Amino acid sequence: MKVAHPEVVATQRVNPGESLREARESKGWAVDEVAAQLNLTPLRLSQIEAGAFDKLPGNTFARGYVRAYAKLLGMDQSRLVLEFDQFTGSDAVGSDVHSLGHIEEPARYSQSILRFVSFALLVALTGVGFYWWQEQAARHTGESPVTSIEQVEVDGADGMTQLHPLDEPEDQAVLAAQGETELNLTPVIAEETAASELDGAVEQAVAEPAGEELQVEPAAADSPAPANTTESLVVAAGEGTVSVSYVADCWTQLTDASGKVLFSALKRKGDSLQLAGKAPLELRLGFARGAQVSYNGQAVDVAPYISGETARIKLGGQ
Repeated sequence: MKVAHPEVVATQRVNPGESLREARESKGWAVDEVAAQLNLTPLRLSQIEAGAFDKLPGNTFARGYVRAYAKLLGMDQSRLVLEFDQFTGSDAVGSDVHSLGHIEEPARYSQSILRFVSFALLVALTGVGFYWWQEQAARHTGESPVTSIEQVEVDGADGMTQLHPLDEPEDQAVLAAQGETELNLTPVIAEETAASELDGAVEQAVAEPAGEELQVEPAAADSPAPANTTESLVVAAGEGTVSVSYVADCWTQLTDASGKVLFSALKRKGDSLQLAGKAPLELRLGFARGAQVSYNGQAVDVAPYISGETARIKLGGQ
């Protein structure tokens, strides 16, 4: 009597990830390259190859990963899916993920969100930049009346009008003096006094009787001529003489060694100036190229002292 011995068929559990890994290595592909093509991270791909399917987001997605991986390598997708079901003990009926497109959906959704957020940030930055530009433009417009008086027009020696920034105190003095009389009013007062005396003399002569002749005594031959203050300066010991001829309008200030301001005014084209004072003397010129300077009869080269359009010259210093 035969006794039937049931045959126990043991199904060998094969890790499909191992087959995928061997196929990848035979093609010489790196993990990063394959992961990029499947829209997976290198960590996920390594978990598939190691058979760690329990670390993946469910058997449905894991089965889809295996199918997509097999398709990329040109392997039998059905066989590998069957090996996956046998290895994990899962049922593939009604739960297959048939295409790689289904696997890509989460990644595509994340990329769409990232693009939208990036676009929103770009729009916000553009708006902020445009607002800042308008603020700057409005500020410059509001400041334009102020900046317009920070420069002065000066007639040059060649007859051309030159525009100079008022970045020095002497330049600002030029602007203040334009259209006004010189700050040093002593010569003007002297001229007005002389004119008044002359008018009085004429009126007195007219008032004399018509029959009487006006007797004018000639000046004595040996009487001295009036002294010219611009040419005959009394220079004491320790003093120096400064002479300036002007070929263009130029604000001028002369200060002696004690800090006393000997002269401060706007000189016009064709004017001249001659002063003496305790050395060393400091000469400041608002438009240096419009002045020709000499000290104690010796010409002074102004060019090395020019900064912009102004100059500060120390005369008689050691």
